[in-house]
Amino acid sequence: MDIFAKIAEERIRQAMEDGEFASLPGSGKPLMLEDETWIPEDMRLSYRVLKNAGCIPPELEKRKEILNLKELLNTIDDDKERLRKLRELNFKLMEFNIIKGRPLYLETFPDYEQRIFEKITNS
Repeated sequence: MDIFAKIAEERIRQAMEDGEFASLPGSGKPLMLEDETWIPEDMRLSYRVLKNAGCIPPELEKRKEILNLKELLNTIDDDKERLRKLRELNFKLMEFNIIKGRPLYLETFPDYEQRIFEKITNS
């Protein structure tokens, strides 16, 4: 440990003993840490700025659309409408893969994975 880290640790320890951290806002509440491991390191700052501005990355927006379509498919009784929405879902999955630059793992969507498996094996 270098000298600056030792000095910082000592000052933090001393402040804790003196009770300087006892009345901080949010004291005793869990930290709201965000998982940014899926964001490339060089883009994290720009994504955080966009998030603070109320925007979400295109990947998340597309993923939300996919999940909404998946839920909608479970409620449709009309076969023609269901087929149309299934095609729309396939298209959105393709767009999602293009945006991400890597394939979407179907384990994220287990119901859809089963349907694809059945369609491939029955063909």
